[in-house]
Amino acid sequence: MITRWNYADFEKGGVFNVNLLFLCSQNKRRSLTAEKLFDGYNGHNARSAGTESNSRIKVTAGLIGWADVIFCMEKKHLRRIREKYAEELYGRKTVCLNIPDDYEYMDEELQELLLSAVDEYL
Repeated sequence: MITRWNYADFEKGGVFNVNLLFLCSQNKRRSLTAEKLFDGYNGHNARSAGTESNSRIKVTAGLIGWADVIFCMEKKHLRRIREKYAEELYGRKTVCLNIPDDYEYMDEELQELLLSAVDEYL
């Protein structure tokens, strides 16, 4: 029984139903928008969380463990999870999308940015 998938296989289109985790600061706009866009997209599962203590949903070791691919909106989010969850991140693909906190929840431009940036990894 295979318990983890190989990212190289995923890149070749050989893996489906991948668990996607989207992270931003407070989980109120960017990552929540991404979760709504990508949950069910091509059969994938999506969740979102924030890296700050006042987040709507705060990132946990359990969420990191659940995820196959983790998308961070900014480098600071990637740095925070690497500092706090180094062991849990082992074997997981992390991607920094470089999307600034300039958008409201479900903003059309934000949706276009997310679809464009994330699609190359799916």
